[in-house]
Amino acid sequence: MLAVIALTGALVHFIAARVPVAVARDLSRSVHEVSLWLAWLVAAVATAGSLYFSEIADYVPCRLCWFQRVCMYPLAGILLVAAIRRDRNVRWYALPLLVAGISVSTYHYIIEWRPSWGDGACGVGPSCTDVWFRRMGFVTLAFMALCGFLAIVALLFVNPRNSSERKST
Repeated sequence: MLAVIALTGALVHFIAARVPVAVARDLSRSVHEVSLWLAWLVAAVATAGSLYFSEIADYVPCRLCWFQRVCMYPLAGILLVAAIRRDRNVRWYALPLLVAGISVSTYHYIIEWRPSWGDGACGVGPSCTDVWFRRMGFVTLAFMALCGFLAIVALLFVNPRNSSERKST
């Protein structure tokens, strides 16, 4: 459920930053003020969630899950430091991890639905096409990771426009 909420929040933030409605602009500005902390929270919850699934629920991560973890785990630390320092330039340090994470998560999610497209994606260990669970008909572990990466992108890269900027464009 948190993944769907994160994705919905990212979409609302993106749309609110673009529409010429005062309430939406105010919402977008409010989110932007705490966006570094929210981005860190998403990364921290995603990290804790993946550790829960592997260490407590005993789901064995596949190869693509490990690559997604390699992209998400450092973001938790990087974004915490950025939030403390109020460093908005962190988006450029985080961008390579976000692009890689989104790419791997998207591919992983696709091959969960179309296993024939995943030939050779995994070697030893669990298959990347195995779905440990599917909630609401579409939410899987790969989908949750994708939602986390997309929410972080929205929080780091979506900036609310000022009304003066809107009039000039």
